[in-house]
Amino acid sequence: MSLKKTVAAGLMSLVPALTGCLTHTRIVPRTHLAEMVIGTSLDHLVKQVNTQYDAIQTMKATVEISATTGGSLQGHVNEYPNFSGYIFMRKPEDLRLILLVPVLRNQAMDMVSDGKKWSLWIPPKNRAMEGTSQVTKPSKNGLENLRPAVIFNSLFIRGLGPDELASLTTDVRIVQDPKKKKDLIEEPDYELQILSQPQGQTVHTQRVIHISRVDLEPFQQDIYDADGKVETQAVYSNYQKYGDISFPSKIVITRPLDQYSLTVTITKMTLNQTMDNDQFEMKIPDNVPVQHLK
Repeated sequence: MSLKKTVAAGLMSLVPALTGCLTHTRIVPRTHLAEMVIGTSLDHLVKQVNTQYDAIQTMKATVEISATTGGSLQGHVNEYPNFSGYIFMRKPEDLRLILLVPVLRNQAMDMVSDGKKWSLWIPPKNRAMEGTSQVTKPSKNGLENLRPAVIFNSLFIRGLGPDELASLTTDVRIVQDPKKKKDLIEEPDYELQILSQPQGQTVHTQRVIHISRVDLEPFQQDIYDADGKVETQAVYSNYQKYGDISFPSKIVITRPLDQYSLTVTITKMTLNQTMDNDQFEMKIPDNVPVQHLK
């Protein structure tokens, strides 16, 4: 036998002994595949998203909202108490959010927007602000960068616009087994990417809608800025039926760049009832100074 073959045979004979001494087994959560998986096409998913968005023209919702600010970049997290309140929406982009002081039930905040202009009144602080729906000079206080468009675009997954394209990929997410809390389920999902029109040889990802293949409901939406960074991430759960429309009763909105998050829990909601203009009009008292933000 040649020297090379002798050395190789000797090394191979050591492998079982070495691996037996060096390996270590640890317990990890058990996973199993989802029992039922739905398959569909890109065209069907685009049609489903468009239909869902078009089906809701107005919304009146009673909500509970909690907020956190800060994170790893700041080295701390601030948690704010829960506020109850109301959200009113009327397409194309009218939105109003009213929050109430805990226990006392006085008005804590009133925010309204028509999609272009934005106004905010905070009665307990006798403070009012106005500006556009776009933040051009971000504040160090993340919540001061909150605009109604963030809430609107998180609550309602917009359909495919006339100048947008769509592509589809698949992935797998790990979720807790509702029957056996210690076990995990590998649940396949669809990743519906909404893209801008190509500029030369480049294309920009505007949104990614993550859709479960167990029930074909969206469970997450990522909204990107012009630099390709995630500016808003919305996570959807606890779907409920409101007539023929399925809608999540819990939405967690995260703004990674602004370092804040909102958790919106819907306790009561009516859809597609007629709404008057005065429901989207807010009067700031004449004696309250108004800060103009950009």
